Amino acid sequence: MKRFAIAVDGPAGSGKSTVAKMVAKRLGIIYVDTGAMYRTVALFCTEKGIALADEAAVVAALADLQMKIVPEEGGQRIFLNGRDVTAEIRTAEIGKGASTVAAYRQVRARMVELQQEMAREHSVIMDGRDIGTVVLPDAEVKIYLDAGVEERARRRVGELQEKGETADFEEIKKMILERDYNDMHRAHSPLKRAADAVSLDSTGMGIDAVLQAILDIVAERVKEK
Repeated sequence: MKRFAIAVDGPAGSGKSTVAKMVAKRLGIIYVDTGAMYRTVALFCTEKGIALADEAAVVAALADLQMKIVPEEGGQRIFLNGRDVTAEIRTAEIGKGASTVAAYRQVRARMVELQQEMAREHSVIMDGRDIGTVVLPDAEVKIYLDAGVEERARRRVGELQEKGETADFEEIKKMILERDYNDMHRAHSPLKRAADAVSLDSTGMGIDAVLQAILDIVAERVKEK
């Protein structure tokens, strides 16, 4: 089969990363977690004591940031200046910081270059906020995955608790709503559904049902191409 790309967009906590990894494994393609890339930028700046709200300082820091993405079965590992930070970037606070730095045009430009390079070399599935609209506008398959905010908050709390972290439902819900607003209203590449994307609301759906729905969409769209 020829090389193809699947773009999955949607708000935080909609289940994009979880199902994208499963799709990648089922189809034998590479999963590219674009959110992890922005989380890595946020982690780097935080460790350097750089205020994430200071766009000029964040952009300037990119000169000292070396990011390596190593695809592996079911996902990828992220290396920051030679250090594996795959686990470190998964805190709620770094996730919030990722939303801040992702709003900066020059940060996005740097990350998009890396993402498009991977898509040129491999069949991929990518999830994020602007994959179908900006990163991979010619993707064979585009999906907009959503879920109600209450369900998204419950999922995030469960993920954090599984890692042994304390998580307050109302606080997580507030952070998700703030991130939704930031993602949808940022000046550069805001979160929105691509005109040719298939909408899928996963509220009340089990992960296996979501997986099958996406596999059905992929089978139909790739066959059409």
